[in-house]
Amino acid sequence: MSANENKNQNGPILVTGAAGQLGAVGRNVVGLLLDRGLAVRAMVRREDERAAALRSAGAEVVVGDLLEPADVYRVANGCQRVYFGMSVSPGYLEASVTMAAVTREVGVNALVNMSQMTVSQMSIQNTTPSRQQRQHWLSEQALAWSGLPVVTIRPTVFLEGFFLPLVGPTVRDRSRIELPFGQGKTNPVSTADVAQVVATVLADPAAHLGRVYELTGPRSQDMQAVAREFSDALNREVTYSDIPPEDWERALKRVRLPEHLTHHLMTMAELNRAGRYDRMADAVERVTGRKATSVREFVSLHANEFGGRRS
Repeated sequence: MSANENKNQNGPILVTGAAGQLGAVGRNVVGLLLDRGLAVRAMVRREDERAAALRSAGAEVVVGDLLEPADVYRVANGCQRVYFGMSVSPGYLEASVTMAAVTREVGVNALVNMSQMTVSQMSIQNTTPSRQQRQHWLSEQALAWSGLPVVTIRPTVFLEGFFLPLVGPTVRDRSRIELPFGQGKTNPVSTADVAQVVATVLADPAAHLGRVYELTGPRSQDMQAVAREFSDALNREVTYSDIPPEDWERALKRVRLPEHLTHHLMTMAELNRAGRYDRMADAVERVTGRKATSVREFVSLHANEFGGRRS
C-alpha cells in the first residue's frame, strides 16, 4: 500500500506530547512518521515555536489538554492510530483513562501506550513508593480492561531525559557522575531508539497488537562501568561518586523540580541501589532491525553537552 493510500484509508496518526523538548519521544515520533510519508496529527499544549516547527515539518498541529475529555475527543476523532505518551505528572492516570474512553468511543485500530519497564516488576502486592510508577501500572490495567487494540511500550530509564539534565552538569563541571545508585546496575535506553520502535509499530501495527515491548540499551552495568563509557567517549577521565540519597534530594530541590517528579526520581534511585534496574531486553533490535544505542555512543553524540571531548 502506498503512503497516500495509507493516509486516505486510516486518516492521520495522532501523536500526543508532540511538542516535547528536543530529543523527546513524541517529537521524534512525529518526525519519523513524516519521513515515512504518513499523515500526522500532532497534539500540543499551546501554540509556540515548537508547534510552529511541527507545522513547518508537515504535521497537522492541534492544541488541547490531555486532562480535558472534550479536547481529547476533538483531537482523536478521525484518527485510527494513536500514540499516547505523557511526561511525569500527577495527572497521568486521569489522562490515560480519558484517552482510553475517547478512543473506545471514536474507534481506533491501534493505541500505542508509553509505559515504564518497572511495571514489569509490579503487582497488587508488589508496587513501589513512586506515585508515577503506580499510575503506569494502573493505566495498563485499565487499558487491558478496555478491550482496545493496545501495544505497550515499557522502556527503562532514558539517556536523554535522565542523564543529560541530571548528570550533564556534574560531568561538565567536575568530570564526575554524582548519583545515589550504589553498586546497582542500569541499562539506559535512548529516546531516539524508543521513538524508532513506536514509529515502526504505528506505521504497520497489525503484527504488534497485544504485545508488550520492553526496551533497554545493549548492556547492563554498574555506574563505575557507565563512567568508563563516558571516559572513552569524552577522551578524559570521568568517575562515579556514590552520593548519599539525601544529598541528591537536596540537589533536586535546589533546581525546583516538582515534588511529584522529585519523589519519582528518589524512588528510581532506591530501586537502582536494590538492583531493580539491572535489565536486559532485545526489543529495540527485534522491532527496528537496529542495535540499541550504547552509553558511549550516546555520550559521543552529545559530547558538547557533557563538557566536550578532549582532543
